[in-house]
Amino acid sequence: MSTSAEHDMAAEKPAPGIRTIVASSVIGTTVEWFDFFAYSTAAALILNALFFPDFDPLVGTILAFGGIAVGYFGRPLGSIVFGHFGDRIGRKRMLVVSLVTMGAATFAIGLLPTYAVLGVAAPLLLMLLRFIQGFALGGEWGGAVLLVVEHASPRRRAFLGSFPQVGLALGLTLSTLIFIPLVALPGDAFQSWGWRVPFLISAVLVLVGLFIRLRITETPEFEAVRRSGREVRVPLWETLKTHLAQVVLAALSFAVIGAVFYMLFTFSLTYGTQFIGHEQSEMLAIATVCSVLALIGLPLAGWLADRHGVWRVFAIGTVISIVLAFPAFWLIDTGSLVAAYVAYIATTVGFCATYGTMGVLYAQAFDVRIRYTGMSLALGIGTIVGSAFVPMIYLELLDVFDGGSWAIALYMVVAGVVTLIASTLLQMLNRRRGDTDAGYPAGQNTDETEEVEETAGTAGGDAR
Repeated sequence: MSTSAEHDMAAEKPAPGIRTIVASSVIGTTVEWFDFFAYSTAAALILNALFFPDFDPLVGTILAFGGIAVGYFGRPLGSIVFGHFGDRIGRKRMLVVSLVTMGAATFAIGLLPTYAVLGVAAPLLLMLLRFIQGFALGGEWGGAVLLVVEHASPRRRAFLGSFPQVGLALGLTLSTLIFIPLVALPGDAFQSWGWRVPFLISAVLVLVGLFIRLRITETPEFEAVRRSGREVRVPLWETLKTHLAQVVLAALSFAVIGAVFYMLFTFSLTYGTQFIGHEQSEMLAIATVCSVLALIGLPLAGWLADRHGVWRVFAIGTVISIVLAFPAFWLIDTGSLVAAYVAYIATTVGFCATYGTMGVLYAQAFDVRIRYTGMSLALGIGTIVGSAFVPMIYLELLDVFDGGSWAIALYMVVAGVVTLIASTLLQMLNRRRGDTDAGYPAGQNTDETEEVEETAGTAGGDAR
């Protein structure tokens, strides 16, 4: 806890503009997602041979993808811990802790001996470090979104709130790009040491992110709650007691995002190389193009949401994902690289519309006093249900149905229907509580709302 003197000193510092706040959020999430996705890409390319060598290649890949599931199981615990302290002592401090934790775990993966050196201890340590990565990420996303959303003016909330999501695309782009020259290394260089490079350079990225993140101030909405003495003693209990329906519906709303994301960016590497016959470099190039397009698509989705409604854009993206599921695989299964580009790029459109608006969709479902906990917990549960096992499920479906990609497309359709129903119910619940589509929950009293708006006007002066 800070002393009153520290608060006075902080108050004397000029508040950062909204551009600085957005930049700090994007850089932080980029670092965290780079670290997280470096494992996913490595799992699709090499980790099965290095850490699970005694298994059939397909089984080894499934076990390597199991590390993705382990990471997602760490997220709910991270969401509870980081959410508790984020709602009690502030968003900024927990974002600094999450960044350092993620960086340390990722760097350790880069130094980890393989199965040939440590035996069974190697995959066990790999899973432990992956769990720590998930724990850190469980506290990162909610805080990063709130850092921007709680500083932003209402008319730009969805647009600015989409930028922390851009960190996913940037992190994915960087992690994919760095593997392209590495897989082209001569001989067994990639298998012996090249795969470690992305994990080790994360230390530099963490230092950059930490430098930026330490310069930001606490959000005006949280400061208003703290000054009013309305902090919740146990945010998790308060969330489950008053916002349980929102947690469940928000978690289920994530289903299509996880299904589409892994079809695009992780499972695609395995499917394109092992089942279709493309080169690794070709599939990495497709993933890179899609992630670069997402850099534009995610903010565009937020911009549209400010004008037409958050839920409306989210729902349209969900419908696009449902409609394109089967046609996308029909194109991919032709074996044509051009057709594959068309399929993956078209699917990216639906992904951007849903993921780009998800942050504000979640934020407007929870009262400011428990918003960090509520958002993080909903996403933590949602990623277990909608992401943790998806790569393994896709591989199992291909195995059970003898390479039939129709089963994967059907899974994506079902996930989309679940998302559409859950997000619609969430929107209806928010409206019944008196929420507006672009605004916040009605749980704040008039005095507090006025204080928040006045403070936000000072802290984010160049937002206008």
